[in-house]
Amino acid sequence: MTFDMSQASIDSAVALAADWQQRANQLLLPEEKAWQQKMKRLLQQPMDRVTLVKLFDQSFRSADVRRTADQIHHLFRTHGVPEFFSPSEKALLSLFRGIGRHLPGLSVPQIIARIRETSRHMVVDGEPQALHAYLEKRKSEGVQVNVNRLGEEVLGEGEAQRRLAVYLQDLQNPLIEHLSVKISTLYSQIHALPFAHCVETLSRRLALLYRAALQNPFVRADGSTSAKIVHLDMESYRDMALTVAAFQRTLDQTEFLAYPAGIALQAYLPDACTCQQDLTRWAMQRVAKGGSPIRIRIVKGANLEMEHLEAALWDWPLAPYDNKTDVDANFKRMVLYGLQPDAIQAVHLGIASHNLFEQAFAWQAAQANGVASGMMAEMLEGMADHVRRALVAQGVPVLLYAPVADAKELLNAIAYLIRRMDENSGPQNFLRHAPYLEVSSDAWRRLAQGFAKACARVDALTVATHRTQNRLTERESDRHPAPPLGFYNEANTDWALAPNREWAHEIRARWRKGPQEPPLAIPLVVAGQTIANGRPLRDIIDPNALPEKVLVARCALATPEDIAQAVAAGRSDP
Repeated sequence: MTFDMSQASIDSAVALAADWQQRANQLLLPEEKAWQQKMKRLLQQPMDRVTLVKLFDQSFRSADVRRTADQIHHLFRTHGVPEFFSPSEKALLSLFRGIGRHLPGLSVPQIIARIRETSRHMVVDGEPQALHAYLEKRKSEGVQVNVNRLGEEVLGEGEAQRRLAVYLQDLQNPLIEHLSVKISTLYSQIHALPFAHCVETLSRRLALLYRAALQNPFVRADGSTSAKIVHLDMESYRDMALTVAAFQRTLDQTEFLAYPAGIALQAYLPDACTCQQDLTRWAMQRVAKGGSPIRIRIVKGANLEMEHLEAALWDWPLAPYDNKTDVDANFKRMVLYGLQPDAIQAVHLGIASHNLFEQAFAWQAAQANGVASGMMAEMLEGMADHVRRALVAQGVPVLLYAPVADAKELLNAIAYLIRRMDENSGPQNFLRHAPYLEVSSDAWRRLAQGFAKACARVDALTVATHRTQNRLTERESDRHPAPPLGFYNEANTDWALAPNREWAHEIRARWRKGPQEPPLAIPLVVAGQTIANGRPLRDIIDPNALPEKVLVARCALATPEDIAQAVAAGRSDP
């Protein structure tokens, strides 16, 4: 028996999701209920979210506590105190606005400590003792954890090396089984144009991590061991090809043939479906040679605002789908492809979603296809722990994705919280309704209808990339175009696209001279006359190949007489 997309299958997934939701509501702890009521108030007040985002994004950038206190006071004076704060928190903020802002050395550290404590619902304390206690607790519960060190793109190679050292240290921690990394934290000079160079550099650094993962196996509670798994997170569209190429190049090395590394793919990109299929075919060849299966974590995507910004800045089409139905449909298509029996032998799947309809859909497909052992549900720490407990209670394996930040990384933790809030506050988003979701509610019915609508869209959805710019096929025309109605810029060249990189390299190869090639002879032109001989020459050395001292041209220099003649010609020119 294999899974199909019949109405009966869709109805069955909805029914299973309802059972899981009811079980999750029964498992909700009192402290979780209080937190969810707080989040419910936040989600119902759009201006509260705006104020909170501004508070996090603006107030804590400065190391000067006076500046921080002034900014906090200004925001609350302008927008008011958000309703989602508890009565005790409102009282403390009132005290701050009256007295505390005049004593920033005392009040600001207290506010930061309170924020850090509140964020522990979703961000794990990265201090060694606290992290150890957290990992011990999850291990005793039989829950696998994927540690994600929060951090933005590195700004220099020194910072990249420090981040790499932290990752290597994490892989030596006996309690860490899974580790997520981003290529933007491994290398500071990432750009798609020098594609081969970036892939080579990233591959060398990934090899260090994979090697450390193999050398420090994880010991499970039953005494069995396995290699620790390094997962490559996916970031923006512009880095997708680089990330996949570095992943494949590293695993193609003989020493990593048996290493089960992981990578994430974002279903909000139509390109992700084709990428998944290419990776699966490559992984099948790897397994046929005696290699280990890889892991693909299917996510819906978490960088939409940046994709919108980049598309607007450079006048490019938006890389992701522009509506949630298409994103959800592509997610299901990728899940169905990955859960085929021949695919699962080479690629194990992580279904990264808190949406119980998606998890029920994937679980039933996996069971129908006989491949349930090759998939896991993946969820974020602190987002909906009662849902995670319900899945575990029903026998669904769960990998918990745990964002980690120590005291020095408060800003990174805040940036993370802002992104999570932005992603999860849309009216069509499952987590928007999770704090108060009942299967008899209108919200549940709307979510179920959205799920069914996305299922119906799967077969009709296009996988064609939205980014089609191709400088190789563009041709100049002698004909003048019709005058535009207004000024517009030519779109910037999109270096994420392989044809455009090839176009640039062709231009470079056409104009670049080697050490043995004769230099260009650049004559002097005065008053329309070309003067090639009898003038002093200047050697032009290629500035991009200084060690080789490549002579690219010899330029004829003007004499005083030539200059005088040129001036006279200019004066006489009507």
